[in-house]
Amino acid sequence: MKKLAVIALGGNALLRGNQSGTISEQESNTYETCSYLVELIKKKYNIVITHGNGPQVGNILLRNEAGYDNYKIPKMPLDICVADSQGGIGYMIQQQLTNVLNKLHIKKNILTLITEVVVDKNDPAFQNPTKPIGKYFLKEEAELLSRANNWEFREDPRKRGWRRVVPSPKPMQIMNTEIIKQLVSKGNIIVAVGGGGIPVMWKQPDFLEGIDAVIDKDLASARLAIDIGADEFYILTDIPKVCINFQKPNQKSLDKLTVRQARKYLKTGEFAAGSMGPKIEAGIQFTNATKRTTIITEASELSKPDAGTKIIYS
Repeated sequence: MKKLAVIALGGNALLRGNQSGTISEQESNTYETCSYLVELIKKKYNIVITHGNGPQVGNILLRNEAGYDNYKIPKMPLDICVADSQGGIGYMIQQQLTNVLNKLHIKKNILTLITEVVVDKNDPAFQNPTKPIGKYFLKEEAELLSRANNWEFREDPRKRGWRRVVPSPKPMQIMNTEIIKQLVSKGNIIVAVGGGGIPVMWKQPDFLEGIDAVIDKDLASARLAIDIGADEFYILTDIPKVCINFQKPNQKSLDKLTVRQARKYLKTGEFAAGSMGPKIEAGIQFTNATKRTTIITEASELSKPDAGTKIIYS
């Protein structure tokens, strides 16, 4: 039996913080990231790829505002912007992973599934926006945008600038998990839960409706990994290992964390909300539910046997 891995790509897998976001930049980054994912395919894993959309959906929202201000094009709500980003990013991943596989003479079907994720309309996250989206701004720029658009901004924990924050409710249910499970079990590579999924709520018992939010992609990916019976859960980010005392003189990289240790560090504030915090929370969720391993690392580390920080059950 082949192992099944869910691989959650961070936003930096597609767009780096110091880049402007041209399509050539994003395609080049995506190709590089996909070349690292081949390590798991070579090991005969079946894989489901999920991805973030923070920079991309932020840019879509800026285009929203510019289009309305200049041409009176109706603004689209955040759930539609997330759906737009799912289609565009899924297309890039499909194309660039196909290019990588073709170079290696590996034949695989790659399918992107536009994925809705059900949230609770009464989730307290709607009263406390924490999810960063879009580009980094200077403090003065953020203040101007905040006044002009009634947006909320917070400073990045790594002092890279100020970013807009939006509500990030917990994912309650991933739609179409049975279809994903069936497709991946036949050896197809599936791209799903893009940007954490399109946030929807049950307005009535039999009527779905979109809602203004961005779901954390790591938490949604963990939920998906649990629901489809993944053997391993990979969270790819921009550092090779999780650290405590991050960016302090006594910073320390961690090779392994038990669920209990991870919870302790999370509770004491070692991992910032909107940064490493949701990744640790997602790893705890998956490993605690399945007793299987979560690996948090950089894509380029995947070929190493000791790659990343492993969250284990005990």
